[in-house]
Formats: sequence, structure tokens, C-alpha cells
Amino acid sequence: MLNLFYGFDCQLLLKVNRHFDKKLLNLFFRFFTYLGGGEFTIAATFILLLLSPKDTKLTAISSALALSASHIPVYFLKQIFPRERPYLIVEKTKFPAEPLKDHSFPSGHTTAFFSVVIPYGIYIPQLSYIIIPLGICVGISRIYLGLHYPSDVIAGGLLGTFTGLLCFYLLCT
Repeated sequence: MLNLFYGFDCQLLLKVNRHFDKKLLNLFFRFFTYLGGGEFTIAATFILLLLSPKDTKLTAISSALALSASHIPVYFLKQIFPRERPYLIVEKTKFPAEPLKDHSFPSGHTTAFFSVVIPYGIYIPQLSYIIIPLGICVGISRIYLGLHYPSDVIAGGLLGTFTGLLCFYLLCT
């Protein structure tokens, strides 16, 4: 059963990654990967903390807390499940110069993005129509760049969502 799932994971990876040589898609997905990266997510939460009006301050705090808290399980899961990145294992995977070398599972970029935005999606539900598709693009970008399997991205999205929900409900309800 695991081999069947892994085979599906690899097939889906290659279907998304095969378009790597297209310049516009490369620009598009590199931009979305950046949105899930540490520089952007940390800067965004810091700016939101500083500029949030009084009525959204707790949401900003829960977002920052979720970003911090979400990376504790990411760290431990990468140690417990030392899965090599797809570009190292799956033949024909295309990848950028100087790719990440740490473990693949779960996707830290996807975790980070969802952990930051979920509290805002709960506080302002209409915002979810924008931020959830953006988060999906962050996740797909990680597959497109050959840096993660689809299951890494799904796990990261679920972990970030759970952490964002937990922090929001602990602080804001």
C-alpha cells in the first residue's frame, strides 16, 4: 500500500514539475515559493503586529505565535521522517540551482504560509477566498520546483492550518 501511495506521489510530482522550463511559470512559482519562505512570513507577521489596529491585534499575535509554534513539529517531523527531497531520488525531476538540502517532509514553506494566514481567515472569513488559493499556490510551487512531494505539501498545509486554528482559538476566543 505504501509503495502504491509513493508511486502516486512521484507521478503527481513529475506531472507538475515537467513544466519547469517554462519562463512565465518559473517566475510565477518562484514568487509564490518566496511567499512561504522565512524572510517573507517573518517580515509579514512582524509588520502585521506593528500595524494592526486594536481590534485585530490578537489576530496578529495569534498569527505570529502560529508561525513560531508550527516550526517545532516541522523540525521534529523532519528528524523522525528523514525523507530525501525528490530531486535527489526521482529521476527526471527538474530543480533550481542551489536547492535546499535538508529533509523534505513536511513542507516548511507551506506550513509557514498557512500558519500565518489561517488566523486572518477565521477573523475575516471573506479573506479566505484569497488566502487559501494563495496558500495552494505556495504548496504547488514547492512541487513545481522539485523540492517537495505532494504529500509533503499536504502535510505542511494541514500542520499550518491546525497550528493557525489552535493559536487563534487559544488567544481570540
